[in-house]
This record gives sequence, structure tokens and C-alpha cells, in this order.
Amino acid sequence: MKKQCVVIGLGEFGTSVALTMADQGCDVLVIDKDEDRIEAIVDQVTHAVAGNATDPDMLNSLGIRNFDLAVITIGNNLEASIMATILVKESGVPYVLAKAHNDLHAEVLRRVGADEIVFPEKAMGVRIARNLLSGHFIDMIELSDQFSIVEVNTPAGWIGKNLMQLDLRKKGLNVIARKDGEVVETVLDPKKELTGQEVYIIFGSNDALQDVLQHAR
Repeated sequence: MKKQCVVIGLGEFGTSVALTMADQGCDVLVIDKDEDRIEAIVDQVTHAVAGNATDPDMLNSLGIRNFDLAVITIGNNLEASIMATILVKESGVPYVLAKAHNDLHAEVLRRVGADEIVFPEKAMGVRIARNLLSGHFIDMIELSDQFSIVEVNTPAGWIGKNLMQLDLRKKGLNVIARKDGEVVETVLDPKKELTGQEVYIIFGSNDALQDVLQHAR
């Protein structure tokens, strides 16, 4: 059975969430006061409604109580964000994720029932800063305070060796995939020599990633 998701607020974050959910096969309802934003997405989601998400009658008419999850991404109107969270949660939606603009906003959202709070702009800023500081990483996804997945060009110290010789698992690293141009390999030959043209996707502890990659430059 398809999951049903309602996304309230169609800024960049809300739109990306709605489209990704739709691409993954979910039934997606989007609500925004801006008719132009609704028109821009109407053909890409299950249902799109131009309306006021702080109106309980409208939400009830849309059958919000039947949805599996709600994502509240209203822009700078904090009152509307809080009210929409209250109404959606009180309607019986089991899981509500809400976008917060600051710590105070987040605390209020938690108190009125949001199950998860996100700071998308802050998270992206932190990710970009860490990618820049890591230097050697093309991209870095921090899974927790201790573990990350990184995409990295072949470190200079690895060129001419193979994965068996590098013995990365003993150093706390697992190579998930190798990219050579547009070709992605997930089953790797441990005896294949690294030429320096490849990009590797690696999972490991943050300490191991930093230590091994810094010493491999």
C-alpha cells in the first residue's frame, strides 16, 4: 500500500520533499497559499491545493487524518507554521516533521506535537563547511557524530596499489562503490590496481576517514 504524505508549504525545501516523495511512489498532497506554486507542481504530485493550511475545515475536507505523515515547511510565517503543526497533529497524522527557523521556533514546534524538527538551511551550511574543510572529499554525508559516508578522488598514496594491499577494513573503512566516469561498480575486484582516475564511496568512522585520507594525500 502506498504511503500518503501531505506537504504544507512549497518553498524550495517543501517542493524538493514533495517531488522526491512522489518519485518514490508515495501519494503526495501539497498545500500552499500561492496559486503559482501550486500550478508549477500540480502535474507532478497526486493532488495540489491552493489554500490556507491553518483552516481546520479545509484540512478536514482534504481528509488529512488519513495521511501517514505530514511535512510542515511553511516559510517565514511562524504563527502559520505552528498552527498547521497543531492542526495536523490533532487530526491524527501519526508522524509530523516540521521545518524550524531557529531554536525557539523548534522548541515551540516540539511542544505542540512535532515528531521531528529540521533546520534545512543550517544542515546544508554545516555540510558545505565540512566538505570544504575536509579538502579531499568530493562530498560527505554525516550519518552521526561518529560515522560518515564520503565520496573521494583516489588519494595519491593509494595509486598503484589495490584494495587488498591497502587493507582498509582494518583501518575502520569500508569501500561501498567505485565510480569511473559514468560507470558505478558495487562489486569490486580487490586485486585491481588503483589508477587515480576513479572516485570511491567509502563508509567509516569520522576519525578513520580523516586520518587515512589525510595521510594518503
